[in-house]
Amino acid sequence: MLYVIFRFLLRVMYTVLFRLQAVGVDNIPKEGPVILASNHISNLDPPTIGVKVPRKVYFMAKEELFKIPVFGALIRSFGAFPVKRGGVSKDAIKSGIALLKAGNVMGIFPEGSRKTPGSAKKGTAMIAMRSGAVIVPVAIVGGYKLFRTTKAVYGKPIYLSEIIDESSPDALDQAMEVVMDRIRELSAQHS
Repeated sequence: MLYVIFRFLLRVMYTVLFRLQAVGVDNIPKEGPVILASNHISNLDPPTIGVKVPRKVYFMAKEELFKIPVFGALIRSFGAFPVKRGGVSKDAIKSGIALLKAGNVMGIFPEGSRKTPGSAKKGTAMIAMRSGAVIVPVAIVGGYKLFRTTKAVYGKPIYLSEIIDESSPDALDQAMEVVMDRIRELSAQHS
């Protein structure tokens, strides 16, 4: 219930302040495990991806955020779970796979941070392969300028089994190249 209330409030706030438009929300499957994989341009990105999506979106968030009084408890109540940065976070990967196997939607930023645009980590593809989730590429376009349009553009789902050879030693790299290419295409089409 808390999630629904805050999603509504953030939807109104983002619509007024950033003229947020969601394009292609219908590309998100109505049921089953889904990863929303997005570019990362701002700390404002998680609500941008989730507020106009009818399904609840769970996010990995850097573990430092959970140490901030009140805010940490708040994002945990929304379904966020911590990820350690700078290495492999096995607990976060297990949590993500479990959420997806339960048929949920997870938002993730394959680049890991705003400081490395374009270079994706393999975790997104690994989680998708192990959970059976489809990946929906998402491009956030615009710069969160007040009263100017920011868009969240949702692309067609990517089924990893259709694009990669899972026995290949670089299957995860291949998958992430496809995902990042789709994000770049969506961004270019809607800029």
